[in-house]
Amino acid sequence: MKGWKSLNSNYWLKCHIMTGVKTNVITACEISKSHDSPMFPSLVQTTAQNFQIKEIAADKAYSSRKNFDLIDSLGGTALIPFKDKAVFRSDNELRNKMFHYFSFHRDEFFARYHMRSNVESTFAAIKAKFCSHVRSKTLKAQENEVLCKVLCHNVCCLI
Repeated sequence: MKGWKSLNSNYWLKCHIMTGVKTNVITACEISKSHDSPMFPSLVQTTAQNFQIKEIAADKAYSSRKNFDLIDSLGGTALIPFKDKAVFRSDNELRNKMFHYFSFHRDEFFARYHMRSNVESTFAAIKAKFCSHVRSKTLKAQENEVLCKVLCHNVCCLI
């Protein structure tokens, strides 16, 4: 998730995306003013409609049992670091398996998790090519402007 600052007001528009790590093509996108975590399931499900999910790397904000279960149900592996206060829990086998992998194989985990940094590269590329703020006045027009930037980015990746 990254924000676009509106030139006409004092708020940020948040762009939540799912992107491929090899191509940087954006596979799912949602614009909102809300927090990151509620957007995650719809981004994953939209991506799964058109792509086979092998691994999804996300930051600690997405470290919930529901997100681990969702990714597993789609045949993927969730590479989501656990929060510092996370502990072993006996109620969820999948979460425990990933918690042990995260705890005892950190080097291997973070080598795979590092692919997540490509999302930052994707946002940097969009902002470098198409400006880091939106110029439209109304909220709907601003959302459409950000979506157009995402569409143009995908076209640039494909040609």
